[in-house]
Amino acid sequence: MSTVLSVRDLKVSFASEAGRVDAVRGVSFDVEAGQTLGIVGESGSGKSVTSLAIMGLLDENARVTGSIQFEGQELLGKSDKQMSMIRGNGMAMIFQDPLTSLTPVFTIGDQLVEALTAHRGLSKQEAWDRSLELLTLVGISDPEKRMKSFPHEYSGGMRQRVVIAIAMANNPRLIICDEPTTALDVTIQAQILDLIEKAQDESGAAVIMITHDMGVVARTADDVMVMYAGKPVEHAPAHELFHKTRMPYSIGLLGAIPRVDKVDKEPLIPIKGNPPLLIDLPDACPFAPRCPIAIAACVQREPDLVEVATGGGESHLAACIRADEIDDAGRIGGLPVYPVEKIQESQFSSVPREKRPVTLEVRNMVKTFPLLKGAFFKRKVGEVHAVKGISFDVREGETMAIVGESGSGKTTTLLQIMDFEKQEHGDIIIAGTSINGLRDRKLERELRRDIQIVFQDPMGALDPRMTVADIISEPLFAIGTPKKEVQRRVQELMDLVGLNPAHRDRFPGAFSGGQRQRIGIARALSTNPKIVVLDEPVSALDVSIQAGVINLLDELKAKLGLSYLFVAHDLSVIRHIADRVAVMYLGEFVEHGTVDEVFDNPQHPYTQALLSAIPVPDPDIERTRTRVVFDPETMSTKPATI
Repeated sequence: MSTVLSVRDLKVSFASEAGRVDAVRGVSFDVEAGQTLGIVGESGSGKSVTSLAIMGLLDENARVTGSIQFEGQELLGKSDKQMSMIRGNGMAMIFQDPLTSLTPVFTIGDQLVEALTAHRGLSKQEAWDRSLELLTLVGISDPEKRMKSFPHEYSGGMRQRVVIAIAMANNPRLIICDEPTTALDVTIQAQILDLIEKAQDESGAAVIMITHDMGVVARTADDVMVMYAGKPVEHAPAHELFHKTRMPYSIGLLGAIPRVDKVDKEPLIPIKGNPPLLIDLPDACPFAPRCPIAIAACVQREPDLVEVATGGGESHLAACIRADEIDDAGRIGGLPVYPVEKIQESQFSSVPREKRPVTLEVRNMVKTFPLLKGAFFKRKVGEVHAVKGISFDVREGETMAIVGESGSGKTTTLLQIMDFEKQEHGDIIIAGTSINGLRDRKLERELRRDIQIVFQDPMGALDPRMTVADIISEPLFAIGTPKKEVQRRVQELMDLVGLNPAHRDRFPGAFSGGQRQRIGIARALSTNPKIVVLDEPVSALDVSIQAGVINLLDELKAKLGLSYLFVAHDLSVIRHIADRVAVMYLGEFVEHGTVDEVFDNPQHPYTQALLSAIPVPDPDIERTRTRVVFDPETMSTKPATI
């Protein structure tokens, strides 16, 4: 196979007020035709900057050195006009957010035709015909009609299919995928990965897959490069990296991932601390402050990325002076690199479910939205049934999860509960109090103490102009807590969620994403609620930070006897944290039971399709699984095809 892309000692730096930011500090790799290189790491590790440097899309203030050779020609030093001849023709990129990748004022057809005529000199009719062929290839039905649609008229998954069609248009030799499935449902993610593989098969292109999802890497990558602080810290074939991991950071990333195929609920392995600021880094291992096996020699100089012996017979590089001491099971001296903490035994673990108090009960919840027509005088022409008569209860010390694709009604269900929406033919009962029976505004405020919510976006949920102390104390003052008691409670809550009480006067912007989510959890716990509603609480976090938040939620449930109502699209997280799960489809529960019953023996075809789409972070398992898709017309499953 021929080498499509060769990167040598790539360095990228930016000027900032605080000093020079060394975003990429010496990256080298090769990608051959038909092969896929997976690049993984936390936010700020340099993954995306590396890809943008290859495409020539960095800002003018970026200083780029080293060498980037595409099919033998050097890209560094080329003008933007010269790069434009290569971009979209020889190289293509699929970005994370398809809506911002597409121009909102042009139709899908215009954008596909432009991609073809700009590089291949096709006539308008030839480009139109090829565009129809591409839309059909990526699985978009009725392409003639869809060509005339605008991007906002497509769903997220369909928009990403269009972006892939544009990337495939000119049969590129290199396709760079920057988190192409992060914002998508698990079933849509599986379809998009199938499409990328199909695009690779059609063109024989080399693919660079940038992602934080190790399951996606296990499915797609031939080689894997793990980046930290702007440099590769481990680089090996996929099987080697997953089964003979030698860098403590890589071991931590794998240990931080909840797995859908694991029944035992052991604590996840969070990588404590935060990545370093990439300004004036000392000549030392950048991971040493977070590494559980760091020794004095680790801070004397930064280790080189060198060959390590694993007995696998393949090239395996790691940047760790203790890599040779680590065995295939991720142990050093017979002990795990990351000590496994025990989950605190819940006070309710020995109490049968039926004997525990009910903290939340939903009876026959229904929610419809009117369909209106008319520009000035609106008239009702129909109804959308968002929630169709669902019923469930949550017991003390229990986690109830609701899963399903976007549009299934999960968030509407949560909003009905949090809005205390009265039900015409049902009821919502919180801690024994009926919502339908509330007649007094004061009683409603009293009841709000018992139910609190943690939102998906920790930054969007916190007022940036308020200090941490003000954020946590706001609900306490709202319920009339004395000032002296509030101060004591704020300190107690910060300590409970693993934040330093000395940082109480800082603003949210001074904290990392995981710390901001901990602030949100502390605020939710301030009124001593009986049930906490969690709306995708970890989806915006890196896997290493996600693990710490999930462990914290487990610990708080055991310690305080909390009940959780948990909504997430990541079924691996649900498998790890939930006791019971309800699968929602078009506003109804199609399957409902204990998490082990539903995950190990799914009965409904929709549940079977959801579970088969979840990537498992093990290439041996992931690449031999049979995937099925749900057919809504026959209400059955069928083999997955593009």
